[in-house]
Amino acid sequence: MISEDIIDKVLDKFDTQAIDYEQAVQEFASEQPAIFSYLIGDNEGVFSQDEEDFLLYLALVIYKSIQEGQPGELPMLSEEEISAAEEANWSLMETSKSTDFHKRLDIFYEKSPQEDLMAFVEDAIIGEAENEDGQPFTLTAEGQEPMFVALKTVIDVLTTV
Repeated sequence: MISEDIIDKVLDKFDTQAIDYEQAVQEFASEQPAIFSYLIGDNEGVFSQDEEDFLLYLALVIYKSIQEGQPGELPMLSEEEISAAEEANWSLMETSKSTDFHKRLDIFYEKSPQEDLMAFVEDAIIGEAENEDGQPFTLTAEGQEPMFVALKTVIDVLTTV
């Protein structure tokens, strides 16, 4: 399990620029091209530009946290593995009949050992975020659910290998 301490260390490294964001994006795209394509490819019309940028940032934090918290190199994943994980997550989301976003996520916590990563994602997408210019923005209600599923999919494929 990736702990909150590891996530906080990675966030601090991004904040202090000990991890160069642009270089991290390039490495992520090179090391996990299928995940990178998944995150930036199919979201047209689903997310605003700020939300797309935020999705990539959160995915990078998850990726770097998993790299720090799991020994060994992560294998390159395929589009099929990502698609299967995403489909499973949407199916799980559909089993929840609650209209409250937080309660809809309860089932995910019951089924995953990565509680700290999921809590990080949940907290990030319901709070206020900052765009590239440092201006605050709030994710749209329509964007929260697909963003959670996308990031949960990234967590699943990177931690079940």
